[in-house]
Amino acid sequence: MRPLLIVEDDRFLRVLQILLDPDAPAERYAAFADFFAHEEPDFDGYCARVRALAGGLFPSTIRMVDTQATMRAQLADADALVVEALTVDRDDLAVAPRLRLVQKYGAGTTGIDAAACAARGIPLLTLRRRANIACAEHALALMLAQARKLDRTIGRISPARLAEEGYTYRPFDRRHTPNSNWGRIPGIRILHGATLGIVGLGEIGREIAIRAAAFGMRVLYFQRRQLPEAEERALAVRYAPLDTLLAAADWLVPQLPESPATQNLIGAQELARMKPGAFIVNVSRPGVIDRTALIAALKAGRLGGFALDPLYEAPGRDDDELLAFKNVILTPHLAAQPRHNALADFVDLVSGMARAFAR
Repeated sequence: MRPLLIVEDDRFLRVLQILLDPDAPAERYAAFADFFAHEEPDFDGYCARVRALAGGLFPSTIRMVDTQATMRAQLADADALVVEALTVDRDDLAVAPRLRLVQKYGAGTTGIDAAACAARGIPLLTLRRRANIACAEHALALMLAQARKLDRTIGRISPARLAEEGYTYRPFDRRHTPNSNWGRIPGIRILHGATLGIVGLGEIGREIAIRAAAFGMRVLYFQRRQLPEAEERALAVRYAPLDTLLAAADWLVPQLPESPATQNLIGAQELARMKPGAFIVNVSRPGVIDRTALIAALKAGRLGGFALDPLYEAPGRDDDELLAFKNVILTPHLAAQPRHNALADFVDLVSGMARAFAR
C-alpha cells in the first residue's frame, strides 16, 4: 500500500506531488518541466534522481490541501504531513494515528507544536531554503548598488560617459591630492554604521538581518510578536515599534507576505515618517508598499532611493513610471534565483523525509 502524504498546496510544494505521486496531473508535470527548463533541461532525469533517494516514499499518494480544515480532515490515514504556512497543533496530531513525520518547508517551526510531536515520537523536520538565502543576498546586492551608485556608474569610466549621467569631470590638483572618485560622484554611502529597519522578521527577514549585521549595520525589526531576548541577541537585532523604526531607518526592508492585512501597509503616512534620504529595498511583495504614495515620495525627493523585486506587474512595461527615477532599481523577479535553489531543496527534503520514514 502506498504511503499517504498530506501536502500543503504551496506553489513550490506541488513539485513534491510530481516527484513522488505517479498519478500527479500530467499538465502539472509539463508546467514544472517548462518552469525549470532554463536551469534543468533534463527534468525527467532530475525526477528520476530524486526518486532514487526517496526510498519507501516512492510511489506515494499525495493529497494537496489548502486550509486548516481540509488538512485535518485528511489526517486520519496520513503517513506524513508537509506544511509551509499551515499550523499543526496537538489536536491535529490526535486525529493522525499513523503519522510518522511532519516536514516544515522552511527553517522556522512557529505554528507547529514541537512538544506534541516529540511526545508522540514524530520527527519534526525543517529545511533552510536556499531561495530564502538568495532573497537575502539580492536584498543586500540592491542595497549595495544603491549605496555605491553602481546602477549609475558601472561602465561609465570616461568623462563623456559620466557626463551622460549628469556628472561633470573636473580634474583635481594632483600635486596635492589623491585621485579617488575623480568623477566627483556625490552621495555615495557605506552600509557600516547605518540603521536597517526590517518589517517582518520571518525566515527571509532573518537571513537579511544576519548579513546586515556582518556589514556592521544596526538592525531594528518590527512585527506583531517580539522575539525572545535570546533570539534577538543571536540575530543581533532589536525590536522597535513601527513608527520608531520608520523614523530611525536609513534603509527600510519590508519583508512580509502580501495579504489583506499587509496590502499598502507602507503608505503616505508611513513614508512621511521616514527620515529624508532614506532608502527602501523590497524583495517581498510589491503590494506591501502603496505605489501611488511611493511615486509621490520619489517625486518630492524624500527618498534616497528605491529598489524592487518582484514588480507591481509581470512582465513589466517600458513606460513604467518608476523607471523615470534615476534612484530607482527594478529587477524582473530574480531574488530567489537560480532555479537550482528549489531543485536542490527538494533533493534535501525528499532524502531527509526518506531517512526519517525508514526508521
